[in-house]
Order: sequence, then structure tokens, then C-alpha cells
Amino acid sequence: MQNGETEQSRNIICGRNPVLEAIRSGREIDRLLLAHGASGGTVTVIVAKCREKGILIKEISPQKMDYYCGGAHHQGVAIVYAAQEYATVEELLQTAAERGEPPFLILCDEIEDPHNLGAIIRTAEACGVHGIIIPKRRSASLNATVAKSASGALEYMKVARVTNLVQVIEDLKKQGVWIFGADMNGADYTKTDFSGPCALVIGNEGHGLGALVAKKCDAIVSLPMKGKINSLNASVAAGVFMYEVMRRRGEA
Repeated sequence: MQNGETEQSRNIICGRNPVLEAIRSGREIDRLLLAHGASGGTVTVIVAKCREKGILIKEISPQKMDYYCGGAHHQGVAIVYAAQEYATVEELLQTAAERGEPPFLILCDEIEDPHNLGAIIRTAEACGVHGIIIPKRRSASLNATVAKSASGALEYMKVARVTNLVQVIEDLKKQGVWIFGADMNGADYTKTDFSGPCALVIGNEGHGLGALVAKKCDAIVSLPMKGKINSLNASVAAGVFMYEVMRRRGEA
């Protein structure tokens, strides 16, 4: 890594004109970073175009902007773009159809740590998962840290980014996909039938599954815990569940 370059700056575009052109070009953008106090004609246009396209806008301090941009002249604005282009949910299902396999998807309910998301992507690729779905808000996105943590797996794993995870769950259920939420106080995961079309929902590192997401699941499955702690790291738990699905499908 070169002097003055942060890991974040590897997928950041800084400066008013470069940001505006990147937005106009149709580049896959995760979010706009806006330094407190930044204003003026071009900034107004940038913000308006981001709102028009549904791009998230996050206000941060000028000092934090300096850090993210690695010392580059940012003029108060920067965009974080995806390390890999996002897919659609339909494309994930199409991948399963092309392989002649029942869909096997991972839904990440507000996984915020990019290292966890990267690890989940890496294990998912190893287990034959057809795709991963993440929400736009309160979730790690496909940034440089995720790509690095995935250790190359992001090149082969489709990730869809959706506005409403609950709506996606309902849509998947209508298409015959069974939704299994990973959380405490659920059924024994070793006695659950994962052989058909299924999606595993992995909850937030701190509070687990959201209440509405859990309610929409067809079943809640749990890992046995015999120690003094009552939960595993999200990516570790996800890995155990994914390998069980692969085993149940006769692929392990």
C-alpha cells in the first residue's frame, strides 16, 4: 500500500467533477460521502442525482473524509463504489437453474462487519451457494475490505443488494424457496431438511435476526452451545450451516 493510501481509498473516487462524472456514467455506487459543511452548485447537483438514483448519502466530518480519501483533494465529496458489480435476485436463481440444482441462497440480515461478509462470501463459494443477498441499509457493502476478506471468492460469487429484505423473503417463498433463519432457541440444525430450495438468513453480529425477518422465516434453526457463551461469530455460524446444507444435499 502506497504512502497516504488507505484500504478504503482503493475503491473511492474523490472530488466534485470526478464524482459527478462517475454518477453520470452509471457506475455501481454504494454511497456518497459528504463532508459536513460542503455545499455549493456542484454539490447540490451531486446530492440531487444521488437521491434520484437511490444512492445512500452519508455525512461525515472533514477529518474522516481526509482519512477515507487518503489525503487526496476531495472538495468535500467522495463516492464509495462496489469492488464487484451487484447482481439481481433473479440472476441468483438463474444460476441455480443453469446448474440444475435447487436454489441455495444466503441472506445477510444487517451483517455490518466487512470481514464477516467477506468470510461468508468465501465459505459460500466453497459450499456451492448460488448467491448472497444483502440489504442496502445497515449492512457492509462490497468494498475493498470485503473483497480482501473473501480472498478471491467475490470474483465467482454473485451478490444482490436489495432495498427491502422482508419483501425479498416473501417473493422467494412464493417461488418455493424455504427460508431458514439462524438464531437462538430454534430447531436442531442437524434434524432439519435442507435438501430442497432453501435460503439461510444470517443475523446481525450483535442482535441477531430482526424481529420481522425472523417472523417471516419458515423455520428457525440453531447450533448447540455447550460453553459459557451463547453465540458464535456470524461468519463462523454461517459456515457451519452452509456445510450442513451441502452435506444434506449429498455434496460433502
